Order: sequence, then C-alpha cells, then structure tokens
Amino acid sequence: MTSMIHRTFKQGDLVLIAVVLSIALLIIGARWITGSSEATVKPTGHYYATIKVDNEIYKTVELTSETQYVEVRTSRGYDQLKIHDYGIEVVESDCPQKICFTFGHITKPGDVIICLPLRMIIEVEGHAPESGTEIDAEVY
Repeated sequence: MTSMIHRTFKQGDLVLIAVVLSIALLIIGARWITGSSEATVKPTGHYYATIKVDNEIYKTVELTSETQYVEVRTSRGYDQLKIHDYGIEVVESDCPQKICFTFGHITKPGDVIICLPLRMIIEVEGHAPESGTEIDAEVY
C-alpha cells in the first residue's frame, strides 16, 4: 500500500535537459582536451567576469584573491556567486537542476558558467600583460 508519485516528462522538458547536458559535456570536454587543471594559479593578466542575465550585462567583477560574494536575483530565482582565488563559482542557487554547480570554479578567459532557469551566463574575460621587447626564442 505504498503510494507512487508518477511524473511524466513532456517533450519540451526532455529537449531542455538534453540541451543543458550537451552544453555541459562540451565545456567539460573542452577543458579535458586543453589539459585544464583545477589547480589555482595566479593569472599573469587582468581578468574579470561578466555576468549577463537575459543577455544584458548584470554586473562585471574583477577576479581577485580576496573573497567576495555577488547575489543575482531575478523574477525566476537567485544564485549566489563567490569570487576568490582569481576565479568565480556558483555556491548557492534555488534552481531545481543545480547544473550551474557542475561548472566549478572558473579562472581562465573563455571559461563560462550557464544557469538556464535564471537565463544567466558568467564568462571570464581579460588579457595577458603586454609583452616586452625581449626575444623568447628564434626559429630558423
């Protein structure tokens, strides 16, 4: 006499789940192929994270070693972001799937975190320092 909760997925639900998982796998695969490690290394350039909600800039933050928190609140929910060790990550979210946690602590230009329920994208951007006039190598 146990009651079973039966939930059926609609076709749109399955498509959304497939798209989110595909994006996550592509990003994880790209990190694996490029040999990205989770070790924290102080960047040699000036890096910052651009937080966009509905494809509009919500906030831009510099990635520093000091710990800072940014709360992103929309009518669809909220995420709490933690900036530390020259990177950014999602540490709290009220979205049901919690896929944004799987991206981890991002630190390099081109790294992204995506939260579909909030329609939020966080991307690390920046540049390496200007190179001097020193010659590193000569190729003949």
